[in-house]
Amino acid sequence: MEETSEIEAERATGEEDPTAAKAVNGESLSDEDLRVVEQLKQRDTEVRAHELAHVAAGGGHVTSGPSYSYQTGPDGKRYAIGGEVGIDTSMKSGDPEGNLEKARAIIRAAMAPAEPSSQDVRVAASAQAMQSRAQQEIRERQIKEYEQVMSAGATDRASTPTEATGAGTTPPAGDEDSDSATQPSQGMSGGQARLAQSIASLFSTPVEMGLSQLA
Repeated sequence: MEETSEIEAERATGEEDPTAAKAVNGESLSDEDLRVVEQLKQRDTEVRAHELAHVAAGGGHVTSGPSYSYQTGPDGKRYAIGGEVGIDTSMKSGDPEGNLEKARAIIRAAMAPAEPSSQDVRVAASAQAMQSRAQQEIRERQIKEYEQVMSAGATDRASTPTEATGAGTTPPAGDEDSDSATQPSQGMSGGQARLAQSIASLFSTPVEMGLSQLA
């Protein structure tokens, strides 16, 4: 009843208002046509807000859009009923940190609208896979760096007794505690220790699981 009353009121106003919605031939719209126009207006508002949310969250990764598909209403006006935003989903070789940042930005952009479409969800899922690959590359690189550092430290420790024997010197008895305290730093520098700690923390942190066109 309320909807009918609103339409009747709009029609009554339209008879006096030259700017009110009218048919292409200039005649007043029927009740059904007025309902269609109101639905198209609402859809147009929702579509534009949806696509602008993608653009705002996508930032520099947005490549095009928003572009819209339109429907002409009984009043002769065009209303947006669908849209899409282009976004860069490519991965850059040798830059897992950059790929990780991009994947997270894509996920934010895909899920930014209040009601993500099925296409948005598919794009977000693809970006989550991209995020996982980037995280794996980062872990593999850090493991390799860690192994290289530890290998270098082992080589240094192996060469230290030979150098001491060749010198033919014996440290004073009072310096034994001092020597034993400094040996860990000979095998592992501060930088090596920090790298080892970083690797350990990486494995103790759960992997985060987690566009193409955003609809």
